[in-house]
Amino acid sequence: MYRKLGVFARGSGYEGPMGKVREALRRRVVEPVKQQLWQGVTPRKLALSLALGVVISVMPVLGITAVIALGLSFLLRLNHVAVVAANYAAYPGQILLFIPFFQAGAWLTGKPPVTFSFDQIRAEMAVGVWSTIVRYADANARAMVAWLLFAPLATWLLYALFYRLLARLPLPQTGPPQSPPPP
Repeated sequence: MYRKLGVFARGSGYEGPMGKVREALRRRVVEPVKQQLWQGVTPRKLALSLALGVVISVMPVLGITAVIALGLSFLLRLNHVAVVAANYAAYPGQILLFIPFFQAGAWLTGKPPVTFSFDQIRAEMAVGVWSTIVRYADANARAMVAWLLFAPLATWLLYALFYRLLARLPLPQTGPPQSPPPP
């Protein structure tokens, strides 16, 4: 009977309890997520977000790159989603560049290179995680020196590449669109 009268039909003005839930979800979940995705969406900021995410992901310190990338995205007001997505996408590069950064760090500091393999590290970790960390701390610091020299140039080159690609896309040039005020 109510359906025939159109009392609960869409556009009838009656929202009922689900309408209130839908509005609360839109206001508290959908709008903040949209703002997060649109944050820093100009081609320049998005290119920098992607470049930093990739470069930080290859840092020769395991387990903290995502946290550092997210922290830098907040500090520089970049697109958090793009930074973290690029960081995760480029993670295999960290494994591939781990030993080269250790070798370059040894060469730059004039110290003898650490000879190790992943099998050797796995065996040492099985004996004791902390002793393995302490044993390789100096070599890891030298690897960070190599990464710190590599990072600015790599960031600049990736930024230039990403900017050229993103400038061709129909992205806003000034910032996120303003959402209409709620009724």
